[in-house]
Amino acid sequence: MGSKMERNAHMSGGWLRRTALLLAGMLLLVVTTPTPASATGPGSEFKLKTDADDIFTSPDRQIRVEQYAADKGDEGFLFQFWTFDEGRRHPSLLNTGEGIDLAGYPAGFRFTPNSQWLVRMQKTGAGFQTLFLYRRHGFQFSSATPKPLSEMAWDYFWGSPAAKKLRRAPKDRDSLSHVFAALVKGMDDNYASLGLHWPDSRYVVISLSFDAQGEDKPRPYIEDWWCAYDLKTGTFTVPAAFAEHNAQAFTSPRPKRK
Repeated sequence: MGSKMERNAHMSGGWLRRTALLLAGMLLLVVTTPTPASATGPGSEFKLKTDADDIFTSPDRQIRVEQYAADKGDEGFLFQFWTFDEGRRHPSLLNTGEGIDLAGYPAGFRFTPNSQWLVRMQKTGAGFQTLFLYRRHGFQFSSATPKPLSEMAWDYFWGSPAAKKLRRAPKDRDSLSHVFAALVKGMDDNYASLGLHWPDSRYVVISLSFDAQGEDKPRPYIEDWWCAYDLKTGTFTVPAAFAEHNAQAFTSPRPKRK
């Protein structure tokens, strides 16, 4: 009987040891598996910007955009842009992987009236600004275009007949000064203030500008040239209503005095 009891005790001890090892391995896996940044929110290095104009809430009051900044010393500040639902249960990082070159300044944000699209207006330097477009999925937003919305708008402009007036090489854009893309005011009322009658949350109107600063022989440039981006089809157009405005956007600088 004693031998039987000892045998059972040995078998029980082996089972307990195997179970303990299994549980320890599972615990180690949980501890060492990295957690996605979007699941936890900004890290302790990033501090919330609390000014009223640094926080944006969607028209349906369900989504809030917050801006956080980390001091990188001589390099400057690095910003992260997070969205949260009203219960702060679904944090999501909008600008994953961006460095100071793209996210070195705070940004402005605008929601479409139906709260399904979000535009980020991002300063990248003195007189330089780019645009990013995000689309909503549940309580989170993700990038809606393969590259910044402003780059797509510039591609459209340089491929249009209007660009021929500038006598500039489309492939030489990096040499342009103060390249600036902005939103035309009116997205909140579907641009009814411009006298337009567009479907709800269908279009985003973009303003493009650059100048001839620093050029030895200044050539024509544009200030506040408009185009519309169709959120349904992903295409650009210049509505007839913009013709008069855009005709005034072309500037021919005067020659420098000798």
